[in-house]
Amino acid sequence: MLSARVFVAVVLFLLTLFMTFTGAATVRWVLELSVAYLVLSLLVMWKLKPRLASTAFDLTWMATVGIDVLVFSLLLFYQVGVVNFTPLFALPVLFASLLGTLLVALGTAAAVTLVLLADAWWFSIIHSLDNTTRFLQAGLTSTGLLVVAFLANSLSARLARQELLTRSSERAARVQIQVNELVIDVLSDGILVVDANGIVRSANPAARDMLGDKERARSAPFVLAADLVWSPLAELATRSFNQDSPLEAEVALVHKGTGVRSLHVRTKLTMTQVAVDSVGDRLCVLFLEDLRELQARLRTEKLAAMGRMSAAVAHEIRNPLTAIAQANDLLAEDATTATQKRLTSMVSQNALRLSRIVDDVLDVSRLKSLSYDRQKMLDIEQVSWDTVDNWRNQNSAQTRLSYNSVEVKNTVYFESEHLRRIIVNLLDNAARYASAQAQAIQLYWTQPSPQVLRLAVWSDGAPLDVGVQRHLFEPFFSSESRSSGLGLYICRELCERHGAMIGYHRIAREGIDGNEFFVLFRVEPMPTAQNMVIQGI
Repeated sequence: MLSARVFVAVVLFLLTLFMTFTGAATVRWVLELSVAYLVLSLLVMWKLKPRLASTAFDLTWMATVGIDVLVFSLLLFYQVGVVNFTPLFALPVLFASLLGTLLVALGTAAAVTLVLLADAWWFSIIHSLDNTTRFLQAGLTSTGLLVVAFLANSLSARLARQELLTRSSERAARVQIQVNELVIDVLSDGILVVDANGIVRSANPAARDMLGDKERARSAPFVLAADLVWSPLAELATRSFNQDSPLEAEVALVHKGTGVRSLHVRTKLTMTQVAVDSVGDRLCVLFLEDLRELQARLRTEKLAAMGRMSAAVAHEIRNPLTAIAQANDLLAEDATTATQKRLTSMVSQNALRLSRIVDDVLDVSRLKSLSYDRQKMLDIEQVSWDTVDNWRNQNSAQTRLSYNSVEVKNTVYFESEHLRRIIVNLLDNAARYASAQAQAIQLYWTQPSPQVLRLAVWSDGAPLDVGVQRHLFEPFFSSESRSSGLGLYICRELCERHGAMIGYHRIAREGIDGNEFFVLFRVEPMPTAQNMVIQGI
């Protein structure tokens, strides 16, 4: 609008300049007035930059519309030449309609009406004529300007409301897009958005990790069929486009050096073929789910259900089992023959084994309500030595188990009873597979760094199968029929509750290969006597 105003000023200047040089207008001030109007129009456009006017005739209106009405009125009153300047009044009326409110627009049109009527009246006085035609022309022009002001302002207000609504919708859409991107980025399932040409438009971090080639799939777009490993995904997307329907399949991505990645893939089309103008507008969304994670979740759910059932069964078994053990003890007192003693001994051993299994199952259910003092310091040396000594005596393993301690310059916040349980479980597990040789089982402490204290239980048993290693710390998993499969699971739960970490690896000690279970403890500096007094220890 400001550019149009400057254009009118330039045309007016050129017209008056032409009229001055041709002699059509002999009044020099008309040229000066057109020059001044051009300069003011440029200043308003570059410096003032008019904003939307208020309901009153403020400075913005005076600097734009007011100047236009004043200049065009002077040109109309002092008519020079044969040029009719009346059509110029449409500019300030339109400008006021677009810039301001309806009141400003109608006020401007009313002001122009008064100017036109005053001009007709002044013309009739000067020429002493009954100039009905000029009054009629002024009335028709004023009526047209009032209608134009009303319609232009109504359209302008409507466009302004539509623009506000559009901007609000754009902001809402932008926020929704950001929310969608955040949700997609943190999803554990992979998401690929592929067009009909096989080009990946978008891929979240989980999908790029499943694709394997992070350098090539770092950022979209990229061609899904560019890598032979990804060809099953590209073929599934192509089939979904061709059949115009969602598909579901299990595919295997064979990565060099990292093995096979099995995925469960579901495809969804954004819209049908009839709803788009071209095939290129269609998109296919591939949802990738790692089968290993899916199977792990299912296994965890099954184990949780099994644990609840086992705890209930264990409660029911404990009382009858206690009665059986007590009855067997009474029978053992009256046993006289070797056969009777052997039978009572077998019942006693099996009852003891069943009792341990019941205790393990019930311990798992008790872990959820387990509590401990996080500020309780642990005497590592004393607790571990007492536990090892008791275990040696109970299992007659004086020479089979060796123990090496470390001078601990730091302290560990850990419940002593929980540490005893971990050590006993690890030693029991090692005893099942270790040989009967001297030092076949070794327990030792090391401190690899000032922040870490390491407990390790090593045995010279045979290496564990790879399939067994993956499930070592899962509940109810055991490679031995006489084990409940809960010992290592309890150790892991206790470690996690205290901020420690348990693990396994195959390692050689003194030239002999063996299995090592280790626990990493977080340590704190040993408090000085002064600090202990301050802390109230």
